[in-house]
Amino acid sequence: MNTDDTDLLWSPGPRETQDSNVACFMRWLGTTRGLHFADYAELWRWSATDLPGFWSAVWEYYGLDAVSGYDAVLADASMPGADWFPGARLNFAERCFAHACDTRPALVAVTEDAEPVDISWEELRGQVADVAAALRRMGVAPGDRVAGYLPNIAQSVVALLATASVGAVWTACSPDFGTPSVLARLSQARPVVLVAADGYRYGGKEYDRRAAIAELVDGLPTVRHVLAVDRLGTAPETPWSRRPDVEVHVWSELPAVEGPLEFADVPFDHPLWILWSSGTTGVPKGIVQGHGGIVVELLKALGLGADLRAEDRYLFVTSTSWMVWNFLVGGLLHGSTIVLYDGSPTFPDVAGAWRVAERTGATMVGVGAAYLAAVEKSGTDLAAGLDLGALRSVMQTGSSLPASTWRWVHERLAPDVWLQSICGGTDICSVLAGGSPLLPVRVGRIQCPSLGVALDAWDPAGRPLTGEQGELVVTAPLPSMPLYFVDDPDGARYRASYFDTYPGVWRHGDWVTVHPDLSVVVSGRSDSTLNRMGVRMGSADIYDVVEQLPEVADSLVVGVERPDGGYFMPLFVVAAEGTAVDDGLRERIAGAVRRRLSPRHVPDVIVPIAAVPRTLTGKKLEVPVKRILQGASVGDVSSAGAVTHPETLAWFAEYARRSMPAE
Repeated sequence: MNTDDTDLLWSPGPRETQDSNVACFMRWLGTTRGLHFADYAELWRWSATDLPGFWSAVWEYYGLDAVSGYDAVLADASMPGADWFPGARLNFAERCFAHACDTRPALVAVTEDAEPVDISWEELRGQVADVAAALRRMGVAPGDRVAGYLPNIAQSVVALLATASVGAVWTACSPDFGTPSVLARLSQARPVVLVAADGYRYGGKEYDRRAAIAELVDGLPTVRHVLAVDRLGTAPETPWSRRPDVEVHVWSELPAVEGPLEFADVPFDHPLWILWSSGTTGVPKGIVQGHGGIVVELLKALGLGADLRAEDRYLFVTSTSWMVWNFLVGGLLHGSTIVLYDGSPTFPDVAGAWRVAERTGATMVGVGAAYLAAVEKSGTDLAAGLDLGALRSVMQTGSSLPASTWRWVHERLAPDVWLQSICGGTDICSVLAGGSPLLPVRVGRIQCPSLGVALDAWDPAGRPLTGEQGELVVTAPLPSMPLYFVDDPDGARYRASYFDTYPGVWRHGDWVTVHPDLSVVVSGRSDSTLNRMGVRMGSADIYDVVEQLPEVADSLVVGVERPDGGYFMPLFVVAAEGTAVDDGLRERIAGAVRRRLSPRHVPDVIVPIAAVPRTLTGKKLEVPVKRILQGASVGDVSSAGAVTHPETLAWFAEYARRSMPAE
């Protein structure tokens, strides 16, 4: 990729080079440890090779030495099975209140149809204390599991913090998930308490979920208590539970408690929460992460990477099922105000999320790539109707961003704002490659590997590559790597997920190019790689070309290996409104791909579809569609309620039956 000035979008100024968190951290390292680094590259190389030195510095810099000592930083560096900070004891919830203050709210809760509501740190502490006391009265003990069926509201944050304060394990599903999809996850967790809201609002409509909650309780035999959040105030005749052995407690009627909020004193590796994989390629994986690993990782990732500060108002447009919701709650570790939006980013129009940013004075906004691209394609002139003067950074994740959208963010959305593209995931609840305020932003490139992350690109033989596409690997452990998976007692599923390809080295499942300047390009999932005539290609490269055409609203490309050794690469296209996928459009698409990429990238066929199926967090279902085209059934590749436009999967199955080329 060209790196001349035409690709340069943003450069750090004096504020970033002198006063950013990471700049202050570098000065602190010089003063306290005699470590001096000329630039980010030197700092990163040290952080990724001297793990005890780097992570002990994070521990001390963020004041954890005043909370707990430890016997060693990294007693065992094996992957999987690394042993971090043995002997240390700390509680995630307690650390979330470490920087509470009277001058800024802890939470700002906003919906589609009401003004933002500020919740002070004192109010948050009181609510967490009340719910924690209620959980203890219900018999919840350290290690028990508490499940949420909740939208992105203040009660969700309160319930998570209350659960963590007790030492119990939190897990959650958003109520826009279908009941079978929720049960596929929560039945593995075996919760003793279900915290559930009666419904949610989205796109100007109300969705009553009381009947679904009763179904969930029926399907979760371990649940003994339901903590009912009256969100909509509708259908009072519908019971929260049909089981006589389940006690229902109303959130708004919980008694207030006297005295301080108590926190269970737990080891560094005590389980904090269970996050769930998408469930589009099999049974969802329950990924268990610990109190200590999440605390040090999110202090580092949000503080030294994203440059989050206590005075920031931090909004991430998300549901409670996406790991970025947990990444958002991690803002409390820095004393930041987190903004919770319960609603659609495209309500009342495509600029809905930016209207929320304006209303709440958000300074850092996180969004999915698909949303940014949709706003760009809409042609909406945001600058004309919105005041985003408080905004200093946009964080983008979920999938690769088209080159035109990178430029649109800087030219049309928020000029001079720092665009951070981040790559990481549920697996670590953090960032592997992302932003740094010390580095420039160039079109199509993630700025750098994150501090402490020994990130590399490897070829199939395990040889490092520079400037060439390879498998994204992490060659040294991270504190927030999973402790284990749910119902995986011998660790076989965990090892198969990350360590089968390169024993002892984490394979993340993405194609990545690491350039000499440390900038990173992610080209899509490696398990859905396109491979034409021996040349591996990322699907993101094709989307970047195809979706810039005004006639194309969305697209999906897969490469299907055939039993006879052949290879079939169809491109499925959602046409823009008023456009037909005719021979003329097919020729324009093929021509653009041929010119911008290569003849090898030109698809075998270009087929119109009604919609692209995605996970509920916006990722295209490339692998499930590929498997359907190879003959798998829809039920084998997708969990009901876990995808948007699930009806399209049946269409792909019919396409496989009728239209796949003969072998």
